Amino acid sequence: MLDYRTRPLRSVLYMPASNAKAIEKARSLACDAVILDLEDAVAPSEKDSARSRVVGAVQAGGFGYRQVVVRINGLDTPWGAADIAALADVQPDAILAPKVSTADDVRRYDALMAPFPARTHLWIMIETARSIFRIEEIADAASNTRLAAFVMGTNDICKETNARMTNGRAALLPQLSLSVSAARMAGLAIMDGVYNDLQDAAGLEEECCQGLEFGFDGKTLIHPSQIAIANEAFSPTAAEIEFARLVITEFARPENASVGVLRVDGKMVERLHLQQCERLVAITEILTRNAQEAAMPGRQV
Repeated sequence: MLDYRTRPLRSVLYMPASNAKAIEKARSLACDAVILDLEDAVAPSEKDSARSRVVGAVQAGGFGYRQVVVRINGLDTPWGAADIAALADVQPDAILAPKVSTADDVRRYDALMAPFPARTHLWIMIETARSIFRIEEIADAASNTRLAAFVMGTNDICKETNARMTNGRAALLPQLSLSVSAARMAGLAIMDGVYNDLQDAAGLEEECCQGLEFGFDGKTLIHPSQIAIANEAFSPTAAEIEFARLVITEFARPENASVGVLRVDGKMVERLHLQQCERLVAITEILTRNAQEAAMPGRQV
């Protein structure tokens, strides 16, 4: 089973399931996860053909270290249940359910995923006003379901609440903060919403840094050109890695076995910081391994 505490999710790229070239391209991009989108990105007339294309793509594999997630249509549409049934045999890493508003919604999706292997998780979109007011009970549903991650649908939240998506996202700060807190309470991964302006690299970088400060694992993206910025923003810096390794080394000394607080490089460090440092180093090691695999000649990762 994947450990979402240490699995990198810096860059999570939406790709339209109706576009065969986009799906093929996703196999070589430097994103940590790809979302093959059967919902917003696909017109009603193309839903069935897009579903077949996604089933074939997941079955064919070739995505390497990238997590493969399929965003299905909602259960309140003519396609949602059929999407889940069609994906049961091809075992994507996760199913992403849209517009989840209650814990009962989580349980309905989870029940329909009974035929899936245990390795396939449930991710859900947090994108309705009701979901924010029910966020604690939604997160708690992870205790007895496949629920493993939240994905913020900031555009939909703005649409439903009539909020303005301005620089700094002032109108969304309460929703973002509550969602991160709920996710961490339940041990879930959580990805920030998309940045809409493809021409504004500086704005994307600023929003990624804001997401990092809030505690998000990474950012959902709408174009491959955004991957490098998200990867850079959500990757540990060299200084952070060096300090984390130093903290781990100091706490590992026999004379510090029962010590709760240490002074490391001029900073007071508690054992709770040790856990954070261990997580950072684990993520770094995975990122290094992924980069090495990507660099291997003739290796499709």
